[in-house]
Amino acid sequence: MSKTLSFACVHFSVAFLVGYLMTGSVWVGGALALVEPACNTVAFHLHEKFWKRIETRRAAQAAAGAALTT
Repeated sequence: MSKTLSFACVHFSVAFLVGYLMTGSVWVGGALALVEPACNTVAFHLHEKFWKRIETRRAAQAAAGAALTT
């Protein structure tokens, strides 16, 4: 959990710094530091669901192929 919290701090800091450096606005940097990681969290969840579906399908195909060869 410590590593996860550490990464979250780095992620928020980078998002803030990029927004601030690009715009010169603390408000924009702060908004990016909140919004961008939240969007990435949702995208990561959907990405994981997508890959889990692919892995399940591949495992079923492998099991079906194994059943045919026995």
